[in-house]
Amino acid sequence: MYGDSVGHYEGDTLVIDTVGVKTARPFGMVDVYGTPYTEALHVVERYRLIDYEAAMEAWERNLTENTPLDFPDAGLVIDADFKGKSLQLQFTVDDAGVFTVPWSASMTYRRALGEWPESVCAENIQWYSGMNAAVPQADRPDF
Repeated sequence: MYGDSVGHYEGDTLVIDTVGVKTARPFGMVDVYGTPYTEALHVVERYRLIDYEAAMEAWERNLTENTPLDFPDAGLVIDADFKGKSLQLQFTVDDAGVFTVPWSASMTYRRALGEWPESVCAENIQWYSGMNAAVPQADRPDF
């Protein structure tokens, strides 16, 4: 998140609390829709493993409540036969400089077939506002 993060466990849940996210970054945004943020941004992430039934309920709810994001170049296919645990992320975004109230969402990651491809964000300009978008460059890391 390019901020100051502190993590701890609450039972079987990894909780990561982040503040101090840098605002002077090219293409700095909260989500894939380009929502901006301010120096007041505070994000709390909660990661935990959930059982197969809970994961399927989350996936079915997602299909009815959200517009699916299509990333065809990701090259990952969900392993439909896998009945083990899935990783669930629940997060809360609080930024009084942008939003009138904090908001929360969740994402459930299921096992995929194959291996995750390596991806370096600065080299993947297709995620920015156009194929000819300027790629962020720096002489030194910004963290």
